[in-house]
Amino acid sequence: MNLNIALLAGDGIGPEIIDQAVKVSNAIAEKFGHDINWTPALTGAAAIDAVGDPYPDETHAICEAADAVLFGAIGLPRFDNDPSAKVRPEQGLLRMRKKLGLYANVRPTFTFPSLIDKSPLKQERIEGTDLVFLRELTGGIYFGERGRLNNGNTAFDTCTYHREEIIRLAKKGFELAMTRSKRLCCVDKANVLESSRLWRETVQAMEKDYPEVEVSYELVDAVAMRLVQWPNSYDVLITENLFGDILTDEASVISGSMGLMPSASVGNDNALYEPIHGSYPQATGLNLANPLATVLSAAMLFEMSFSLHEEGALIRKVVEQSLADGFVTEDLTNGGEAQKTSAVGDYLVDLIKKA
Repeated sequence: MNLNIALLAGDGIGPEIIDQAVKVSNAIAEKFGHDINWTPALTGAAAIDAVGDPYPDETHAICEAADAVLFGAIGLPRFDNDPSAKVRPEQGLLRMRKKLGLYANVRPTFTFPSLIDKSPLKQERIEGTDLVFLRELTGGIYFGERGRLNNGNTAFDTCTYHREEIIRLAKKGFELAMTRSKRLCCVDKANVLESSRLWRETVQAMEKDYPEVEVSYELVDAVAMRLVQWPNSYDVLITENLFGDILTDEASVISGSMGLMPSASVGNDNALYEPIHGSYPQATGLNLANPLATVLSAAMLFEMSFSLHEEGALIRKVVEQSLADGFVTEDLTNGGEAQKTSAVGDYLVDLIKKA
């Protein structure tokens, strides 16, 4: 199979972790007889420095023409520390999601048997955790009307949702639940927010179309609490943009490191795959960042964009093997011997070749 993949390394550790995912993907392609055409493109601070735009038109054209997009990370402290900056790397990410129609963020959270003691939560609370968040990506407060009043002393951000935005996200949630344990949780704040009441009534109206799915409705603060109490009680959760942003970061630490969790952002025509962590700028160029979340994002890419499930399964298998072997970066060593980013990538490639 010919796979055309846009490659957006981004900022900070992005290029280093992307390099490892490319190495692993190329090894998989060679083993299974595929041809991958990688097309690099600029985004984030790197694109601002080069052309003054965090998501240039050329990058958008490359992403639209590709079968899938593999993305690293964006953001640098010089933008974070400058409240007056008019152009920011994160604007590129939001624009990319909007222009590519990537309205559903798929964020799994699972545990690795060899790392069960690395989690900040007790073993009995997290064993068996295997949940998936579907976060709405192109609506809500991040895209609503915003501004300042009263000489800049009052600020407002508006959370706006349209019923069709909720339906298309919830549809993916119901469909995913049907392939798993047929349990779906809608996360909202319907006791306070009108937008959340629209979410709840919309999902309730869809229940009749999926009679096999057991649907629950929980307030976001209750879910935030239960995620650290009994995360293994959840399966598929759907929620709006801001709530999903916060809850998925909370869930990510269950596995023991944010450097382990992959994600996908999908729409009707395009799909982008990325690690859930940020650009970790203080580690830039030091060859010490954990590449496994990016590698596992490549596994999701093979499976979701190309239905190459055997290929994705082999990537996950060698990742689990490297963890079991203790061949890991410093975030997982607890003071033990740490491997370099590139060394972990090479180790995974070697495991693939021997498989």
